[in-house]
Amino acid sequence: MQKRCRIIYNPTSGREAMKNNLVDILNILERAGYETSAYATTPEPNSAKNEAERAAKAGFNLIVAAGGDGTINEVVNGIAPLKHRPKLGIIPAGTTNDYARALKIPREDPIGAAKVIAKGQTVKMDIGEAGENWFVNIAAGGLLTELTYGVPSQVKSLFGYLAYLVKGAELLPRIKPIRMHLEYDGGTYDGKASMFFLALTNSVGGFEQIVPDASLDDGKFTLIVVKTSSLIEILQLITMVLNGGRHVNDPRILYVKTSKLVAKPVDEKMMINVDGEYGGDAPMIFRNHRQHLEIFANTDEIPDEAITGDEEEETSAREHFVEGVSHLEDVGELELDKEDRKE
Repeated sequence: MQKRCRIIYNPTSGREAMKNNLVDILNILERAGYETSAYATTPEPNSAKNEAERAAKAGFNLIVAAGGDGTINEVVNGIAPLKHRPKLGIIPAGTTNDYARALKIPREDPIGAAKVIAKGQTVKMDIGEAGENWFVNIAAGGLLTELTYGVPSQVKSLFGYLAYLVKGAELLPRIKPIRMHLEYDGGTYDGKASMFFLALTNSVGGFEQIVPDASLDDGKFTLIVVKTSSLIEILQLITMVLNGGRHVNDPRILYVKTSKLVAKPVDEKMMINVDGEYGGDAPMIFRNHRQHLEIFANTDEIPDEAITGDEEEETSAREHFVEGVSHLEDVGELELDKEDRKE
């Protein structure tokens, strides 16, 4: 039976780049062995999510999310809760495209992104669960939520990442810390912070050094808590990020790995941002689902240390090792029995 692919694309993303390249993309995926069809999202709520869930349940082998980070997040939310999940391809056509950057997928070349899918290289990626939502790149509380909500969608489309930078410069003087209680693997944080991030990749808001030791499939989030709210100190930390990720050891930063996070506000409301969109209010529990989705990526360009390997293969290897050790022990006991009989 021929494999089937469903492209779910946002016709308004990236200056309508997908509409202009759709025929060529269909041809590339057809030549890669997929019977391919396309679905254009509508303004209706959860349009991409509902179509992704429908296509997955209909037995499609591959779903391609074509659009910005929001479209990718919707598609993931459509398939992540399912028991049988198709492979996921990504064709960026939005603004920051953090996830595509982390997977080394061309961000301004839809044809090149389609060729990455046709190349056939995949990574079994960790996926985050935040309350009732799923996310692929980042969840956060504090400044980041204000920053992304404050940029109108039409401005994002026109100016891309520049819009975030301009809005960020406007907000920085008004940052105030929020008292929060965070519970993570092996510890807690009680105190004031201007923001916290839970990152799944190394690419956050266009910066690739915020999580310099990111792993894509190890079952761990990187939790970053920015304790200071001083404009000068935040600018210093940003400079340290740009200069090789030296912020990770700074006392104004909490930088730890965790498979779970419980986030609670203390004095005031704390909105949660999930992949750039509003994801509800704290308190909230975040869980990492290790190697939950198989996603096409340009693995030739991803550092080896960012991919730990196949969880099933690791389990099989451990079981094989245990069986081997048990066999050696049995052989040893037999040899001892022979020696006893000789005596």
